[in-house]
Amino acid sequence: MSGLGVLEQVGELARSGQTFALATVVWRQGPSSGKQGSRAIITADGQVRGWIGGACAEPVVIREARQVMADGNARLLLLGTPDQFGAAVPEGMTVVPISCQSEGALEIYIEPVFPVPHLVIVGSSPMSQTLAELARALGWSADLVSGTEFTPGHAAERSMVVVATQGHGDEDMMEHAIAAHPAYLGLVASHRRAEAVLGYLADRGVPKEQLDKVHAPAGLDLGRTSHEEIAVAVLAELVQLRASGAFADLPAQGKNEARTELKFAEAVEALDPVCGMTVTADASARPLTRDGVTYYFCCTGCRRTFEENPDAYIKAVLR
Repeated sequence: MSGLGVLEQVGELARSGQTFALATVVWRQGPSSGKQGSRAIITADGQVRGWIGGACAEPVVIREARQVMADGNARLLLLGTPDQFGAAVPEGMTVVPISCQSEGALEIYIEPVFPVPHLVIVGSSPMSQTLAELARALGWSADLVSGTEFTPGHAAERSMVVVATQGHGDEDMMEHAIAAHPAYLGLVASHRRAEAVLGYLADRGVPKEQLDKVHAPAGLDLGRTSHEEIAVAVLAELVQLRASGAFADLPAQGKNEARTELKFAEAVEALDPVCGMTVTADASARPLTRDGVTYYFCCTGCRRTFEENPDAYIKAVLR
């Protein structure tokens, strides 16, 4: 996949609500299969889309990318043998020793990419249009849907839904929105109107625990405001809730926020007995079993070297 193809997928994955990491080669020392400017996406399940290096670099990048997604902090990696760099390593850069047979080296920047917030606004009033414009100015994905077209399928569990049909089928739209189980559901209405709508839904059999989650009226209380200013109040509430971590599936911005909602399967790791590199202990690491013990290798060359004189490397491992 070309660099442009990777960047196209970045936008697609972010809009689809997936968390992933983007790795970019910013420097290389030949001979190395990675090229300066090469990019790759690493998904939460460890898949690599794109190219950042060969068998020596890829397992390390996957491991570090998982950590980047977990803690939300980008990092700059220097992959190579320690004696290649000595005291010349800049502060803040992480050196990851790899014993690649090519003796090349790579500098790779890995950054987390989190889902773009998804806002669904039901209604076509000036307030609705202003809210959509403001949300998009923040880089959010905002869908403006008329009351006659809205269905539960327009929203998902990670969506934020604001019903602003202003008396035109509020009850039906709220019932559709509740069925989608969004992360946030707000109704733009007066206190009296909001109570009437929620009361109607309760009479229709909508469970109380679902009605208790509805923000009605939606938005921060800013006093008497215009329609456009109501949009500001609603967006302010959404930003406030998101920043406080109220939305489990919508991580707050800021590199110091813990991304505890990401759960990754623990990858079992092993040391290549020939070069000492850390590899993932699975079928991709060319397993070889000897005397009941399975060994894993970063490349075919290391495996072949081990096969030619296994006792030498087994003794080294046991020391």
